[in-house]
Amino acid sequence: MITELAKAFIALFIIIDPFVSMPVFISLTRWQNDKRKNKEAFLAVGVAFVLLTLFLFVGMVLLEIMKISLSSFQIAGGIILLIMGIQSVLGLEFSKTKVKKRMVGVVIGTPLLTGPGALTTVVILSQSYGWLIPLTASALVLFITWLILRFSTQITKFLGAEIVEIMSRVMGLLLAAIAVQFIIEGAVGVNILGII
Repeated sequence: MITELAKAFIALFIIIDPFVSMPVFISLTRWQNDKRKNKEAFLAVGVAFVLLTLFLFVGMVLLEIMKISLSSFQIAGGIILLIMGIQSVLGLEFSKTKVKKRMVGVVIGTPLLTGPGALTTVVILSQSYGWLIPLTASALVLFITWLILRFSTQITKFLGAEIVEIMSRVMGLLLAAIAVQFIIEGAVGVNILGII
């Protein structure tokens, strides 16, 4: 169980990648005092946890209702993750929208922390390990994410913006590798790669 939890934790940590959200969080909360920043960080991970938990338990039901196979969902999710990984590695910016001050935590929570990639991953993990392991891994990842967001200004000052950027690029490369694995597994599942 420890090995499975570690695998689930690593996969979710790479995909959620709090280091990508950290500079955005700093930018959107730069006018706020520490108390407000704490509240926004807590709201962000709270929104992310609710979405991950909801999708963990009803994700497969939704797929069945829409008559989408898990393999097809894996391929689609893998493609999305691959695009996100490439964007992260190349340093391409995601589309920016004007955010109301009171919506900072919600915007960080989704789509930055919990986007299609994380939702796809938690469904796939639930099919491999059941619900307890991905739920525990999600909670651990989001707790660490909360710490990173809460102390984002101090972390950036300590490490330097360049180190944070490098870490984000490395996460992007790992994310792309996970995405390719998802696509391969999905393709095998729908027998696209019949030779394997």
